[in-house]
Amino acid sequence: MTAVIEEATPPVLTMRGIRKGFPGTLALKSVDLDVYPGEVHCLLGENGAGKSTLMKILAGSYTPDAGVISIGGAEVKFSGPLDGIRAGISVIYQELDLFADLTVAQNLFLGHTPSVGGLVKRSTRRRLAADYLKRVGAKFSPDAVVGTLPLADQQLTAIARALTTDARIIVMDEPTATLGEADVENVFNVIRRLTDEGRAVIYISHRMDEIRDIGTRITVLRDGYNAAKYAVADTDADRWIGDMIGDKKAELTEHRDAREFSDVEALNIRSVSIEGLIDVRDVVVRKGEIVGLAGLGGAGRTTLLSALFGARKAKRDVQVFGKQATLTSVRAAVNHHFGLVPESRKTEGLFLGLSVARNAGIASLRGSSQVLPRERSWATSAPILERLSVKFGKPGQEIRLLSGGNQQKVVLAKWLARDTRVLLLDEPTRGLDIGAKADLYRQVRILADQGAAVLVASSELGELMANADRIVVMHEGRNVADFDPLVSSEARISHAIISGKAS
Repeated sequence: MTAVIEEATPPVLTMRGIRKGFPGTLALKSVDLDVYPGEVHCLLGENGAGKSTLMKILAGSYTPDAGVISIGGAEVKFSGPLDGIRAGISVIYQELDLFADLTVAQNLFLGHTPSVGGLVKRSTRRRLAADYLKRVGAKFSPDAVVGTLPLADQQLTAIARALTTDARIIVMDEPTATLGEADVENVFNVIRRLTDEGRAVIYISHRMDEIRDIGTRITVLRDGYNAAKYAVADTDADRWIGDMIGDKKAELTEHRDAREFSDVEALNIRSVSIEGLIDVRDVVVRKGEIVGLAGLGGAGRTTLLSALFGARKAKRDVQVFGKQATLTSVRAAVNHHFGLVPESRKTEGLFLGLSVARNAGIASLRGSSQVLPRERSWATSAPILERLSVKFGKPGQEIRLLSGGNQQKVVLAKWLARDTRVLLLDEPTRGLDIGAKADLYRQVRILADQGAAVLVASSELGELMANADRIVVMHEGRNVADFDPLVSSEARISHAIISGKAS
């Protein structure tokens, strides 16, 4: 936890009465925000609470309908993102906006490359890039192509780019969502160096332990309003969650009583193997059962789900409701009533240029252009979107304008609208707030209660403990243990995840 800023210090950023509406919805009704130099100001709220809209207004991407923004005590009005950059604001989005085919140095100075007479000074650019990388603790070369770097190094590249414009206010949106523990600590060290220099960091995260470790003060948004403001040191996670979502917390963290479900084997994975990657055998999911897949990064969970959905070439011996299933393509899997909510919703689960209605009605993720007639599609999807509490303006609204949590719900709605009998979910709650997580798992349980078999891969063991009927542990591509979360401790399952041994 960073030190609390002295109250006598004037804020570097003040936002007052910020209001912003879109067709059919009011995203921000009246929001205030004060951020001080040298602090990590954590912005909390459910998906759809207004966090992203507020930050896009700060960056100059959106123009507020009402309200005042002051930086360093002077009122500012932005007509575009370039104005925000000139005012000393940099936003590092969860989906990093780096150019994968360019070098690190090219990405760092894109739009303001050192030049003389229109000619790029490559040696100067490389030298400056190396200096900025050193400031953020990066060990890789400025000549490295960004697309070849691991996500942790791409994150450092994005932070270094913010420094090239001498940003005094740096917004970080879920910067650690895809990072391991060591990489998270490295990002935290960079943040501490930035605040030691007097820069302000606005930190958006749904990980309460991170807020406690790195945050100075908190502003909570709910339904487009300020719900609470306080110092991290004066409160705890229960208070933050309560202000964010009210009574939804119990739905996510308290396991329902054990329930009886059918003995019918909906999904019988006799064997699924890809040489050098996975060799999974004898995993059964019964009709109405939710089975969790736990494991470390690289354990093979995503590969298994992709193979089951026909998206990866593999050797398969799989039965669905007692009959041998040929799952050699996505189309074949969909014909066997499989559905997949992928880890990367924007690249695999959605068509960002299409509307909410069309995305909810698309029959499969890949391999097919089959789309239900629009009227029938919307008649089927609309009640499901309502049940999932998806926030959108109108059916024709482009899905790219929705928050991450609402986009994820639309991906799930697509399969709930079909006769899905085997639902595969890969990290379905990554990047979602606790309220959106509760909504999602509630609908998954409803689908299971209706007789579907559910196989869900998650790095959040606590969520699997609370929502799964059984937990299968994968380690280095193999299934190594099978636990009942009602009688097995989280510590015992964690040991199996790390060691690869059942006990």
